[in-house]
Amino acid sequence: MARAVLMRTLALLHRWVGGIVGLLLAVIGLSGAILVWEDSWIGVPGADEPLRAQVADFARALDAANAAGPGLTRLTFAGEDFGLHQAAYADGSGAYLNQSGELVARWTSQWDRPELWLFDLHHHLFLAEVGKTATGILGLAGLLFVVSGAILWWRARRTFRLRPWPARLTRSAIVRQHRDIGIVAAPLLLILTATGSLMVFDGLSDAVLAPWRDDPAAQRSIDVTAERSRTIAADSWQAALSAAQQQFPHAAFRRVQFPKDGGAPLVLRMKQPADWTPNGRTYVRFDPVTWQVIGIDDPLEGDIARSIEEKFYPLHAAKVGGAAWKIAVSLAGVVLAMLGLLASYSFWFRGGLRQSAA
Repeated sequence: MARAVLMRTLALLHRWVGGIVGLLLAVIGLSGAILVWEDSWIGVPGADEPLRAQVADFARALDAANAAGPGLTRLTFAGEDFGLHQAAYADGSGAYLNQSGELVARWTSQWDRPELWLFDLHHHLFLAEVGKTATGILGLAGLLFVVSGAILWWRARRTFRLRPWPARLTRSAIVRQHRDIGIVAAPLLLILTATGSLMVFDGLSDAVLAPWRDDPAAQRSIDVTAERSRTIAADSWQAALSAAQQQFPHAAFRRVQFPKDGGAPLVLRMKQPADWTPNGRTYVRFDPVTWQVIGIDDPLEGDIARSIEEKFYPLHAAKVGGAAWKIAVSLAGVVLAMLGLLASYSFWFRGGLRQSAA
């Protein structure tokens, strides 16, 4: 008796919450599936240009990006998968530059570039920090859907049949297809919803990874030797990049982040061969006035928890695993969109609301 009541309550919650947030989950799933392939569909000349990984080329890009617009806040360097540098400016504008430092595309806001507004939609629902929190909550809801859906599926496991689309757009047919395609996609959806939520909620991530975390302050601290603390000419990006390369000879330059506040350091992000994160988690900090190296953060010297955290984004965005993982993640996004849309449709228009209220 108690078990029957529990299952009925679980089914009721699954149906109501799914009917209410299904459309938002569909937006998150479909936008994520499209973003997985963004490096392939950004139609800007030079996007497929092979990477030239010389210090002089990166220094030239920084000079060109500074000249292309006022208030440069960030420059993400070209990489193996995308052959253009991407600049962001304080007024919300941005630009793509090729590896010769030539401006190939310019925009005044994110609405001029589909990859930018799709990213904002997927991560923030166009609602800035409030939207970021909302997507984190949606991720937790999706995680609960996966778990509760698997429990509910178990009762009807003998009727399993893989259906890419409902046989009819009736409520019963939608429920059967929803149940069976959901269980097939469950492992992928579990990974994507979990990693998405953990990236949004730092406290949750800390709690989950607490057994593997050492001293939170434990990280490689810089030993300021004469070589590391030498003053670099303020007009020489090449000298600054060379100094960083001396610290990490095998790391790739990925991004320069300019300080927003006075006194904050200028940050160079680098990607070591062992990093999964596409823009790297290795930071070299410079004094913005003297251009001295004042800090280094090496993720490879961190604890196990930090190593696990570094995997969240690459797994979630299919930045590792090659074409096979990209296909798997994009299919999971499409399935999530289908589940969300059909759940909302059946709930509001095919009698699900009346049955839930009965």
